[in-house]
Amino acid sequence: MRSLRRTRVARAVLAVGMLGALLAGCATFPDDSPRDWTEKREGQGELGGPPSVQQAPTPSRPGPNGGGSEEGGGGGEPTGCVDADPQVVATCLNPVGAIAVLPDAQSALVAERTTGRVLRVRRGADPELVTTVPVDATGGGGLTGLVLSPAYAEDQLVYAYATTAADNRVLRLAPNEAPKPVLTGIPRGPSGNRGALAVDVDRSLLVATGAAGDPAPPATSLAGKVLRIDTLGRPAAGNANPASPVLSSGLRAPGGICVDPASQSVWVTDRTGTRDVLQRVGPGPLPSPAWNWPDRPGVAGCIARPGVIVVGLTGGTAVSVLHPAPDGTFTGNPETMLTGVYGRLDAVAPAPDGLLWLGTVNKDGGKPVPSDDRVIRIQPPSGGGESRS
Repeated sequence: MRSLRRTRVARAVLAVGMLGALLAGCATFPDDSPRDWTEKREGQGELGGPPSVQQAPTPSRPGPNGGGSEEGGGGGEPTGCVDADPQVVATCLNPVGAIAVLPDAQSALVAERTTGRVLRVRRGADPELVTTVPVDATGGGGLTGLVLSPAYAEDQLVYAYATTAADNRVLRLAPNEAPKPVLTGIPRGPSGNRGALAVDVDRSLLVATGAAGDPAPPATSLAGKVLRIDTLGRPAAGNANPASPVLSSGLRAPGGICVDPASQSVWVTDRTGTRDVLQRVGPGPLPSPAWNWPDRPGVAGCIARPGVIVVGLTGGTAVSVLHPAPDGTFTGNPETMLTGVYGRLDAVAPAPDGLLWLGTVNKDGGKPVPSDDRVIRIQPPSGGGESRS
């Protein structure tokens, strides 16, 4: 049994290293702000180097949900809320709907889809409750989008996408304040309520909205659209119609939206009735998909960097790594990485230091281990590795 456990940990580390090799050398996102929602704590639980199979035993401490004491050690399977995998940052969460990594690159804000809780997580520390957003998680909705303000260094604001009993909406989260609506009235329905958020290169907010169960939302509806707004919820400057927040149309059930800061390309993942797709966003109706998955693995969150796009696959329990050409086209098949290592992956977020953060949703239709649901932080190793397709 001990040999089997060591094999599983080694397999996880190998898969992380392979993904890291694909991401190594890509552009990083510079940290231009030392400010955070809390005092920065240096040296606590940081991942100081490439992944390693060995890990020091974890001391006993209260569970993150107040569930008594925990004991754990390196090289074993998860025990309670302790997970020996050195890539795991936080454990025993509810299904993770979104992640926004903070400027220190060691901590992040995590949204729980079904509870509406926003937690600050950091490796080696218990999650801290920041706020709770009232949500109605039926129809695939809940708290599914989270992004730092384009001026986070100055205003410390965070924006969230949430489903309520009446609508889907964009909210502003400020320290020590109740969530405040920014854009309301996005239709909600029996399905297709999920949404996602990103920040454009011009510091506008991008909002991907679901179709709310309508196969053909009208042009005047905010459902099934990519919206481009300012931080007050108004149509962003430069929109084709200055009076409308709509940038593009034709979405069904978006899983994530991401921006390549170098090419300025905007990408959105979507689950249609017959296939999963990756769309390159431009003004007007969405064009033919840039890539599609006929087997419908459940495309979710995404990140985009020069020459690489990483997409979480919920049903596929993996990530898909694609390599776009400068014109947005693809050649060859994407690499499928981390298959089965962490289970159902949903939220995907970049960190200022170039690392990749992932969130699991194993409690939502998967096969959870004792430490689920989890947040994972992947550090690219210094060496190369082989990819697998």
